[in-house]
Amino acid sequence: MTCNRTRIARAVALMCAISAVLASPAHARGEAPADHDAVDATQAVIVTGTRGSNRTQFDTMAPVDVFSREDIAGVESSDLNDVLAQLVPSYVVQRLPMADGQVFVRPATLRGLSPDQTLVLVNGKRFHRSALLGARGAQAPDLAQIPVSAIKRIEVLRDGASAQYGSDAIAGVINIILDDSVGTELSVHHSQYSEGDGKANELNLKTGFSLGETGKASIFGALAQSDPTSRTRQRADAIAFQQAHPELTVPNPVQRWGQPELDSKRLGFNAGMGLSDNIELYGFGLYSHSDGSSDFNWRNPDTSSGAYKTSTLFPGWDLRSVYPLGFSPSYSNGQDDLQLVAGLRGRLGEQLGWDVSASFGRNRIDYHLANSINASMGPASPTAFYLGQLSQTEKILNANFNYELPVAALPQPVNIAFGAEARNETYGVTAGDTASWTVGPGAAVGLDANANGAPGFSSRQAGSWGQDSYAAYLDVEVPVTRALSLGGAARYEHFSEFGGTVNGKLSARYALSDKLALRGSYSTGFRAPTPGQSNTNSTSQGLDTKTLLLFTSGRLANSDPLAVLLGAQALKPEKSNNLSLGLTWRTPAGFSGSVDVYDIQVGDRFSTSAAFAVPAGVANPLRYTSVSYFTNDFDTTTRGIDIVGSHLSRVGGGKLNLTLAYNYNSTRVDGGSSALVTSAAQRQVFEERLPRQKATISGNYELGSWNTLARVRYYGAWTDNSGNATGDIFQRFGARQFFDLAASYRITARQSIRVGIDNVFDKYPEEASFQASRGLIYSRNAPYDTDGRNLYAEYNLKF
Repeated sequence: MTCNRTRIARAVALMCAISAVLASPAHARGEAPADHDAVDATQAVIVTGTRGSNRTQFDTMAPVDVFSREDIAGVESSDLNDVLAQLVPSYVVQRLPMADGQVFVRPATLRGLSPDQTLVLVNGKRFHRSALLGARGAQAPDLAQIPVSAIKRIEVLRDGASAQYGSDAIAGVINIILDDSVGTELSVHHSQYSEGDGKANELNLKTGFSLGETGKASIFGALAQSDPTSRTRQRADAIAFQQAHPELTVPNPVQRWGQPELDSKRLGFNAGMGLSDNIELYGFGLYSHSDGSSDFNWRNPDTSSGAYKTSTLFPGWDLRSVYPLGFSPSYSNGQDDLQLVAGLRGRLGEQLGWDVSASFGRNRIDYHLANSINASMGPASPTAFYLGQLSQTEKILNANFNYELPVAALPQPVNIAFGAEARNETYGVTAGDTASWTVGPGAAVGLDANANGAPGFSSRQAGSWGQDSYAAYLDVEVPVTRALSLGGAARYEHFSEFGGTVNGKLSARYALSDKLALRGSYSTGFRAPTPGQSNTNSTSQGLDTKTLLLFTSGRLANSDPLAVLLGAQALKPEKSNNLSLGLTWRTPAGFSGSVDVYDIQVGDRFSTSAAFAVPAGVANPLRYTSVSYFTNDFDTTTRGIDIVGSHLSRVGGGKLNLTLAYNYNSTRVDGGSSALVTSAAQRQVFEERLPRQKATISGNYELGSWNTLARVRYYGAWTDNSGNATGDIFQRFGARQFFDLAASYRITARQSIRVGIDNVFDKYPEEASFQASRGLIYSRNAPYDTDGRNLYAEYNLKF
């Protein structure tokens, strides 16, 4: 910890020095903006992390980042995860090729915590989870389902907020505000990697219009299509197979490592209408459908004995007659996502505001597998399978009230917010084709059972499970003096599956002057286990990078008799204690920024137990090599610092906006008895799997019809491993910097064009030597894109 504190101290000193230099008018390379034509971002009114009606970034008692439509448009991606990864330093998202469902629902982390420990809101309303249970069972919302072109701004609260919003808000809150502007806008986008693959096309259309004299609505749609990428070498065993069988022509490569092929359609609306002077009806909806496909590991006819074995049980049948060159299963994902919200809000008198709403959210994922076999069925096996469906459904009713209480002795009214919420979530599993999960007669003689590559959901695994919760909260902000503000929040929530939980938050802000303020908070938080985590079981296949042999693992529901026999207990909430302290400032010279340090302790963290062999004499109908279950069984401490700064000035007749954002984040495993704690190897990967340092420095210059952007992205060192059941191999990857350039030109008042290059110098990380046996060149767990230089162009028309 001494080393970590030293690094943080050095980072604070360095960044404060940079801030001081940038704040100096002598270094501004021009005069400060006159007449406030350059808007100070700290004056933007925010709605996340506070229920006051007039809070700005500079006024808040917790750090909140606000990203405008222009900031969002400056990132080349139709995936909101990639946008946030480039805008928020402590936000990391991975590609994870060939990682089953996580290829399509990518895990994203804020401050290095679990993907489902960040709460996502849309227009201030909770966004539903994905149906996918990812690494260690994390079940987070899928931000890729929200069309980037429909977003007006994004607010990111970097502080614990369970006392204000409920479950999941341990790392922070991401609030996506949808566009509601009047007017029509069309954009066409094309991009391609310099390697010649990964071509992507996107069409976006938004139209906003008035609804009578008191309302307006916005309707938007997006179509996107992207080709796969491949950063692959021919596998050594495929080369050997070709040499041993010169009469065959083996594909090169036999399998592909890279981004999946993906098509998506997204639709939505955002509307509001005044019913009277004091009542407004509002609502929004989001719908998306996507289809994608990705390769799996190649099966070698000479070594995949479990698939290619011959037996007198199936006389005359040999898989070589079906797949003489081996086979790489093709894994497909079809996803439907829907969110609908409707509500009424208004005021009773001058002091009391109210908001009641209902929301419905659902995510459904259908899985298919092609170019495969269930060898245990012999010649009766199909080569394509429907693997089944996962679904997550959430229904929410809430009522929020906000009362501004005038107190003569105080400079401003006391803001009192209170409300209640009822939520139901249901998780469902639909069984796949019988052939996708059956254990055929050939299993008795060693032929692989299940759809080879991804077993389907069996009738034993199918079902539907629900959970209800009810909550009430109180949130008070008191302006004690013009300089000192205090806040407090408390929330009680009861869950049908495990009982009640109470969480609280205390916060304060002290203005040292009208340009400098201190702020801090302490809060408790929680993340409730979901019905999917508590009640489902699954089957997965993996490939040992040493032996290149398949293994089949089962993850059991905690109530499964075998799981109970092995020590499984009912899941309980993860709990956190969040402490933060910060300094925020702004100057007349156009400089603003903040430094915030934080300490987040999370107990009873969610993970997967150690893998157990199925005890002798216990039924094992799905032929598991090993079994495990989910468990609350380790604690962590996450410490770090966020530094954000911007400088806005006039330079050479144009406007120059310089921004810097830096994050140092370190997570340490404190204790527990799970495999993650007792295994030094697993602990090392958990603590070092993400860069501890991440930064973005960008400059945006606007002059006349031209707007140019230059950005440097920095990722610190990180560690990866092979994941072998035995003989795990580790590799340390060094820091990487990527340089991006973009320029846009306003052709007319209604037309513009934008061109850009991400990763101008075509940089790649070190090669992943421990994965070379599978043909992979760069680690699939990299915290950044590993496909090299990307070039893009976009045409925009407003009418």
